[in-house]
Amino acid sequence: MSATENYDGRGTPPIPRGWPPFAGAAGSAVRPITRAVGYYAQIWRQYLDHEPHDLPIARPTLALAAHALRDEIVLLGLRARRPVGDVGSFERINDEIIAALDFDGHKGWLNNPARFFAKPPALATVTVKPVHAFGRSYERIYFDSGYAPRVGEPGRQRWLSYVANKREYALLLRHKDDRPWLVCVHGAEMGRAALDLALFRAWHLHHDLGLNVIMPVLPMHGPRSRGLPKSAVFPGKDVMDNLHATAQAVWDIRRLLTWIRRQQPGAPIGLYSISLGGYVSSLVASLEDGLTCAILGVPVADLIDLLGRHAGLSADDPRQRTVVLAAPLGRMVSPLSLEPRIPMAGRFIYAGIADRLVHPREQVVRLWEHWGRPEIVWYAGGHTGFFQSNPVQRFVDGALAQSGLVSGLTGASPSDRSA
Repeated sequence: MSATENYDGRGTPPIPRGWPPFAGAAGSAVRPITRAVGYYAQIWRQYLDHEPHDLPIARPTLALAAHALRDEIVLLGLRARRPVGDVGSFERINDEIIAALDFDGHKGWLNNPARFFAKPPALATVTVKPVHAFGRSYERIYFDSGYAPRVGEPGRQRWLSYVANKREYALLLRHKDDRPWLVCVHGAEMGRAALDLALFRAWHLHHDLGLNVIMPVLPMHGPRSRGLPKSAVFPGKDVMDNLHATAQAVWDIRRLLTWIRRQQPGAPIGLYSISLGGYVSSLVASLEDGLTCAILGVPVADLIDLLGRHAGLSADDPRQRTVVLAAPLGRMVSPLSLEPRIPMAGRFIYAGIADRLVHPREQVVRLWEHWGRPEIVWYAGGHTGFFQSNPVQRFVDGALAQSGLVSGLTGASPSDRSA
């Protein structure tokens, strides 16, 4: 439970631990080791206690500890890329948050989050460029996003100054005849062709399962990060940038859905996402009707809570105030504040029991419960361990078959929960 979850709006709100995000970038290089060792000791205690838990209890192994260590090293790199700003920069951030609370409150968005996400106009035309790389042929498409924060929203002018972000890009693997579509939404630090194609097993989805696969690039990632200030990252410490990036990511994917439907009316369309992409996809799945399935891999449920967890400032640091102020905005753009429109038979989640980036209980379990406890598989690994997990790969294939997006698979069952 987050520190602000039970705050009733009276008096001084509680201060959650660890804000702003990714503080202490220059911290000791031994921290990943000590934290992984601490995790290993913790899971041994849980394993020996034999007490009931809301998460699966795996037998502690050195391989599991190695997954946790890898996550801690990745987290150290994320902190280095997102250094904490000085108190002066947080004064500006806090001022924007206060202004946004007033603006969004008057618009009614805090109480009705779905209204915050404006429905974009249909996308009629995209530019298509053939690509020959990695010994394969596919296509790259791009189009003008058309997204802009509403007039009066704090941070609007700064966001509009991020020129590279105004164009959306996507990789496209499609067949010559009509096929079902799968929109694959990547995680943080992805949005690069080689990486996305590999982590989504795109050629397997395209060739073996017969799907049209499209992989959009999230704001501030890949080619959309060119020329941006070093401080402009998603997710990062700048709260309003996080909100605008979330809104634009949802907007872009919804526009892409209109283009797919224009290309192939009535085509089945599914979502498959990883980490930050799971956060974005769960929002899209709560705003769009007519989607066949949504497979959320190691998904984020509440971005503000997540960033607060991965900080490291002392409790008396004045910058702690930021997360308290930002909590209502975080809830406004959380899928936990919306109801999924995907049929229950089309909802699927997988997650790692040793995930040190997206906390299984604080993030994944909350989303799983909010989505009505759909099919879920827990694998014995960390945040990035899904790529090496055979149970996860079988689960994804089985989910696509069970939802009806693909047919003809044998031996694939999303209910196979062996980790």
